[in-house]
Amino acid sequence: MYKRIVKPVLFLFQPEKAHHIAFTSIKVICEIPFVKSCIKGIYNYKNKNLEREVFGLKFPNPVGLAAGFDKDAKLYDELACFGFGFIEIGTLTPVGQPGNPKPRSFRLPKDNALINRMGFNNEGVEAAVLRLKKRNPSLIIGGNIGKNKVTPNEEAVNDYEKCFHALFDYVDYFVVNVSSPNTPGLRELQDKDSLKNILVKLQYINNLKQKSKPLLLKIAPDLTDTQLDDIVAIAKEVKLSGIIATNTTISREGLSTEKSVVENIGAGGLSGKPLTQRSTEVVAYLCSRLGKEIPVIAVGGIHSAADAQEKLNAGAVLVQLYTGFIYEGPGLIKQINKALANK
Repeated sequence: MYKRIVKPVLFLFQPEKAHHIAFTSIKVICEIPFVKSCIKGIYNYKNKNLEREVFGLKFPNPVGLAAGFDKDAKLYDELACFGFGFIEIGTLTPVGQPGNPKPRSFRLPKDNALINRMGFNNEGVEAAVLRLKKRNPSLIIGGNIGKNKVTPNEEAVNDYEKCFHALFDYVDYFVVNVSSPNTPGLRELQDKDSLKNILVKLQYINNLKQKSKPLLLKIAPDLTDTQLDDIVAIAKEVKLSGIIATNTTISREGLSTEKSVVENIGAGGLSGKPLTQRSTEVVAYLCSRLGKEIPVIAVGGIHSAADAQEKLNAGAVLVQLYTGFIYEGPGLIKQINKALANK
């Protein structure tokens, strides 16, 4: 039904508008009695073979929703009904911000891809906390955190610290996002010294808690092998719980969409099928150097069960969807889980 009816209707609208329509529709529909149960009955697939224990958390299945879809923790409970094993909210910043000027989200249907330059648009971490106080404790939720656009890079660590403190009691794991291409200068924080400064500070605070939370890092697919080696060294030194590979790419190589169309869209991070191969390459590179010491969550270009299996074969322990969820629909989650359980 999604591909025949829902998707064609949504794709009549500009991507950000379509997102809001879908978001609101899911929210409203799920308020009708028994609808949540019906959705679970259609899309959930439970099997003991799907259960995973990663960085001390027990995941009912390895398929999660990547950050960016539910930035402000408004829909995590409803989205969980579609069969996700975990939901990642954010990216959240200390103070709410509108993000970049619209339009800032674009489809490339010929490539099963999206380009976005949202710019960490969110209502701020405290607004999300108010909603998370009502969360179902059985649902695994990750908190993806970033810095405000106006915060200088040399003060970025303070923004990450504020978000970490605010969310600590309400999420199950943290993701430090220094890899979005849509906040000026943010990717510079992936440089060795800047990154180490942020992670060391957060891990220090984390270890002061009665019980620490898993701390992960989300990286870009555009890093060189030397930069990835730096990431591996820092991850081991700081004792990170995991790495998420990868965020969107600034590359435009190998697209089927006309070059003039892509150029007219301009800057932004590319996600979807064109990212599949590079994301898998980064996952494999990291896993070959991290071994089982630090697990990797794979995201990027997963549009089928075969894509998910490819990421797991490369060494990932969990996978996340975003663009594939938009193009393929909620049935993709069950499709992946069923294939993995019956492998």
